[in-house]
Amino acid sequence: MNPMKLAAYALYHVLGKRLPVSYENGGAAARKLRAFCARYLLKECGKNVNVERNARFGRNVVLGDNSGIGANAVVSAGTVIGSNVMMGPDCIIYNQMHRFDRTDIPMNQQGYGPVQPVVIGNDVWIGSRVTIMPGVKVGDGSVIGAGAVVTHDVPPYAVVGGVPAKVIKYRK
Repeated sequence: MNPMKLAAYALYHVLGKRLPVSYENGGAAARKLRAFCARYLLKECGKNVNVERNARFGRNVVLGDNSGIGANAVVSAGTVIGSNVMMGPDCIIYNQMHRFDRTDIPMNQQGYGPVQPVVIGNDVWIGSRVTIMPGVKVGDGSVIGAGAVVTHDVPPYAVVGGVPAKVIKYRK
């Protein structure tokens, strides 16, 4: 690991995760520190990003310009997040699931299925506590309602919600 990446990792995990969220007092400085660290920890990091307090993300995550990862969010490795994406707190983006196809072996001994990265388009709003399952593609301009569990691709400009998430309407 190069020295700058190591320093960014230490700063983020020791200090950045404990500083206030961007909308609290002192949040602007905390936002700048976490954005600085993100430039070294993410595969690609756009301009004017916002990585909130206690956000966790795997390797090879891409975060576009003017986008954010919400407080307490978990973003799995290989996820691509476009530009101008808003993400509420407590979101989870999975890239892999436990296998459960065999009944002769306990599920906890079947291991994991293949990695299936998630791709989130541009200008997307992901509400609080949304769960996005492996392999999902979220279309440009879409809105995912709070608490939704997204199991299938979301069309561009769709507003989805529920468990499992279904199209409620279209923005266009």
